[in-house]
This record gives sequence, structure tokens and C-alpha cells, in this order.
Amino acid sequence: MTLPDCTLPETGWGRLVLHRTRPQAGKRWTDSGEVHDERGLKNRPPGEVRIVPLPPPLVAIWRDSVQTHGTAPDGRLFFTERGNIVGYTIVHRVWKEARTLALPPELAATPLGKRPYDLRHSALSTWLAAGADPAEVAQRAGNSVEVLLTRYAKCLYDRQSINNQRIEHLLSAYDAHSDSDL
Repeated sequence: MTLPDCTLPETGWGRLVLHRTRPQAGKRWTDSGEVHDERGLKNRPPGEVRIVPLPPPLVAIWRDSVQTHGTAPDGRLFFTERGNIVGYTIVHRVWKEARTLALPPELAATPLGKRPYDLRHSALSTWLAAGADPAEVAQRAGNSVEVLLTRYAKCLYDRQSINNQRIEHLLSAYDAHSDSDL
């Protein structure tokens, strides 16, 4: 993610335009001989972009990060002390530590958020649980609706309690409506 590809307004939603990926595979496994090969977006024609809306809290965090730390020479928002790409092992080490700090011990002992990639599952499931249109969620995620509903629509923590509250709310509305009919 580079700063020129971001819209980070003072207030409200921002956006990120994704042009490419740079997966880490190791020098022996890339076409370029580098640790990260530059590639197009997964399952998309060459040159196609994906627009990702950024919620206001994330916009604020990224704005603060840019003001505090700047960007790498090529404009990347996240980089090492030497300006390099942050490696997979560093991300996982920091994630493991942050997870134990952010979650209570009983949740930290579960698979909840075990890998950074689990945040994707959680976000997409949360958007669906909030009632967002599945076609819009799929577009934001860069997936088909079919993949979205089969892979991601089941990763929300404590979904049963949320659904119980919704059902109780609806039943209460029915009770209030039938009381007013008397």
C-alpha cells in the first residue's frame, strides 16, 4: 500500500486503490530472484485495479502513522527501519504479541485471530452480520459472492448471541404491535 494510492481524508471514509501484489515466496521461488515478486491482483486481468473503502478509524490510524513515521522511499505505508518490505516472520511475531495483549486470556487460548489473515475472515463476516449487501462485500474483498458466502460467512465470534438479540428484538416488536391492536 502506497500513499499515492490512498485517499485519507481528515474525516469520513477513505479509499485504497490496489494495483498489484508483492507476495513473499523466497528468492528460489520467484521469477525475479527477489524475495517478493511483483504480480497483478489475484484472479484479475493484468492492469485491473480494486478499490477498497477504508473505514474512518483505519483512515485515522494510517494518517497518524504517515505523520509519525512517514513513508518508505517508494511511498509504502509499512516498512522496516531500513525502508524494506516487512517480512512474513516479522508480521507473525508482532501479531502473536499483539494478539495476547489485545485479547483476554480465554480468547487468546482459542483460534480466534490466530493469524493476521484471520482479520480478513473476521472483517468480511462482520460486514455480512451488519447487514451489508453480499455483492458489495464480495466486491470489496475481491471475491465472488459464492466464495464470500461459503468461506467467510462463518467466522464471526459469538454470532449466536448476536442473532439471539436480533430475534428477541423482532419478537418484542411483534408483541408491542399486537398489544397496540387491543
